[in-house]
Amino acid sequence: MAIRRCSAVVAAVVVAVAGCSPSDAPPAPPEPLRPAWQAVVLPTSSEAGRVLVRDATVCGGRWYAVGAVVDAAGRRVPAAWTTMDTSVWSPVRLVSSSVYGARHLLYAVACREARLVALGAASGGAHGNPRVASWLLHPDGVLRETAAGFELFGGPRAVSVSRVAVGPLGWLLVGARVTGAAVWSSPDGERFAVHEGLPELASDDRGRTVAYDAVAVPSGWLAVGAVLVPGAVPVAWSSPDGRVWRRVRLPGVEGPGQAQRVVTVGGAALAVGPVRDGFGAWEWGSAGWRWVGGFGAGGRGAGSVRALAASADGVVAVTIDADGHRLWWSEDGGGSWGPVALPVPVPSGETALVVALEPGRLMVFADAGGGLRAWWAHLSAGR
Repeated sequence: MAIRRCSAVVAAVVVAVAGCSPSDAPPAPPEPLRPAWQAVVLPTSSEAGRVLVRDATVCGGRWYAVGAVVDAAGRRVPAAWTTMDTSVWSPVRLVSSSVYGARHLLYAVACREARLVALGAASGGAHGNPRVASWLLHPDGVLRETAAGFELFGGPRAVSVSRVAVGPLGWLLVGARVTGAAVWSSPDGERFAVHEGLPELASDDRGRTVAYDAVAVPSGWLAVGAVLVPGAVPVAWSSPDGRVWRRVRLPGVEGPGQAQRVVTVGGAALAVGPVRDGFGAWEWGSAGWRWVGGFGAGGRGAGSVRALAASADGVVAVTIDADGHRLWWSEDGGGSWGPVALPVPVPSGETALVVALEPGRLMVFADAGGGLRAWWAHLSAGR
């Protein structure tokens, strides 16, 4: 009797296993895209040392990278580089106008046609707070720090100045003040005015707001960020002029989330940010915002989106969590994402991964903690 019972159990197991089809198994993770990376070298200026790149952009066929150079004694000077072909880079001449500007790390940049604006910061003062200033590329090819009053970006109401956006209306900086999300506008990229405490943009009884990024659209501006209630809620704002804003909560997210980067893709906009299980994407079009989908689930710890760039071929995103930096590629406007194999692993910590993209070509700047290395690769639809 015991033998029969055992046989029956074995038979049941065999039937159960035989009944499992391959479609019942969890899907295998997609194979990473493996571009043919080509190494490039960024020349240092007369202040030789470790090169830091913290943002990059491309417009009108010209590429720019911004950051700093740190010498052996730890002294830092702001730096920028440019190229037309991504292979041979040249340093841009910089001229600071303040004691802090001479020690800036340039951390955000945007360009349109021949105009370029960068943001730089250096710790200073009794409390070591960031001393932020904007930099403008002048027609003579010199990137100059723009002199401004201390309280334009700093002072007792300062919190953060995060990103630069440019469009037909001019230039927009986004960040936060003690009143919540705030913006700075300029018609020419040189003279900025701060707009803080604005209805819908600023904090209110719904929670404290912060803006992380912005992009120009035909109707004016879009900004993205979060309401920092317990767990955070992803939100976006729209404005025709940078002064009057309308806030919406982004759909499709159960649990905490934030919208941290936004770009235009065709006639739409795409926002990306961390959600409870990985990262999420939202699309803005004629009908407003809609949830596109998630990606990158399974990463350990809270993550963030460090970069987002788009071209006519697709979109690249840089994310970071406890497992390190990862690079993603989407050919369908953010509906689906696949991993891209990096030239070198870039862990989390005092590291950076920066990208810039134009149709058919991707630039990657990787600082894995031992110094900067840079590559370019062909990356286009169907690859």
